[in-house]
Amino acid sequence: MLEQINTSLIDWSRAQFALTAMYHWLFVPLTLGLALLMGIMETLYVRTGNEFWKHTTKFWMKLFGINFVIGVATGLILEFEFGTNWSNYSWFVGDIFGAPLAIEGILAFFLEATFVAIMFFGWGRVSKRLHLVSTWLTGAGAAISAWWILVANSWMQNPVGMTFNPDTMRNEMQSAGSFWEVAFSDVAVVKFCHTVLSGWVLGAVFVVGISCWFLLKKRHERMALSSIKIASAFGLFSALVVAFTGDTSGYHVAQKQPMKLAAIEGLYNGGTEQGLTAIGLLNPAKERYDDGKEPFLFEIKIPYALSFLSTRSLDGYVPGINEVIAGGYTQPDGTVALSAAEKMAAGREALSALDAYRTAKQNGDQQAADSILPRLQSNVKYLGYGYINEPAELVPNVPLNFYAFRVMVGLGCYFILFFAVVLFLAYKNRLASMRWMQWIALFTIILGHLAGQAGWIVAETGRQPWAIQDLLPVNAAISSVPTYSVQTTFFLFLAVFTILLIAGIGISLRIIRKGPEGMED
Repeated sequence: MLEQINTSLIDWSRAQFALTAMYHWLFVPLTLGLALLMGIMETLYVRTGNEFWKHTTKFWMKLFGINFVIGVATGLILEFEFGTNWSNYSWFVGDIFGAPLAIEGILAFFLEATFVAIMFFGWGRVSKRLHLVSTWLTGAGAAISAWWILVANSWMQNPVGMTFNPDTMRNEMQSAGSFWEVAFSDVAVVKFCHTVLSGWVLGAVFVVGISCWFLLKKRHERMALSSIKIASAFGLFSALVVAFTGDTSGYHVAQKQPMKLAAIEGLYNGGTEQGLTAIGLLNPAKERYDDGKEPFLFEIKIPYALSFLSTRSLDGYVPGINEVIAGGYTQPDGTVALSAAEKMAAGREALSALDAYRTAKQNGDQQAADSILPRLQSNVKYLGYGYINEPAELVPNVPLNFYAFRVMVGLGCYFILFFAVVLFLAYKNRLASMRWMQWIALFTIILGHLAGQAGWIVAETGRQPWAIQDLLPVNAAISSVPTYSVQTTFFLFLAVFTILLIAGIGISLRIIRKGPEGMED
């Protein structure tokens, strides 16, 4: 039987995983974007035979390599943490969650490892076309790796394709069809597109920003302007598609995770014809969903927008936090939502039936076990609610999600405008003389990373208190380990990751200051 663990251990385990994920996500999306831009530039080299594009590609390839190495190192630690800090989680859903991680490790990692070696060390040793193929396959390997990681994460948001086995205490896939249901769920496909394309946006922001540094220094201006033209066009396309996939992702959240949507919007009391809060300041005095205090000090809404985002209807019904807790509203599938109290009661009934079933099995009383099984099966979908002590635990951190979401969306809109302006100025040959715009482009690199971090904050903290949505809360997912061991490794990882970050930035700055090799300044 899964056991609840003390709050301190839960908090430290979550903090350690968040720390690792935060550092990991500083590097991975950048490699996704740079890989595509390198492929485009090397394709121009192969098609034109112009050595200029070869030297340009090799310059960005060095910066890709630094981020690739550190991203792999932090990613490996993330996967190990599932076994060390989240062993109950790994046991409970390992048959499902482990499959995409294994595929990612075996297929994508070795694909990347093979072709990244040719990409870095194959210049002049293999043919131009083979080298070009290795560059594109390195990018493809990074995308495939991201696909399986995001499949695993999407399953945590929308668990599908599994059956609970009371004999093994595990959720298991029953057929090949279940695997494909996990791998190609609508949530997984949209999450992959949204996340990977946000990496393309960051890669484009990075190339534009570093290229503008060369313009500020009046060095390698041809290389800088050529890179800016490609990256800004690529970035504008990516940013527009990210906006589209973000809208679709928001619709999925509304359909499958109504509490997350309510927290993102600071929506305590829902209804029809709901507006979307464009700008708002939450009331810091509001501490609980049911304290009767006003949620906002002020807000500016876009009329009907939230209803349309959530239901594709201007007058669609959107439940708020209070409605999700109270239940009684009609869900998208046509059923009536249970209240939190009803789900918690069903969860405790499921835990009780599971305990009785396992006791009967241990005593060899198959008849008693068979008689208990229907009671378990009718309540097992609410098993995780048996570990929830009070409805307030089901409400995520509203201020964190509300503000992080607006940072992400606001910066997404900014990037569309940014790339459009940069692309226009570059093709009008005016960017090289506009130092203020060059400084903005350089600063935008920081905003690109900030947008990515804000997006993951919304994705992960909006799901709380669930490790797996509605299936397994974090207080039942972690390992029974001493709190001090998690604290120790937290600070150890903090030190190591910070050293890696500083080293990565230092090496990157050295490469940038040196500029592209073999090219006249």
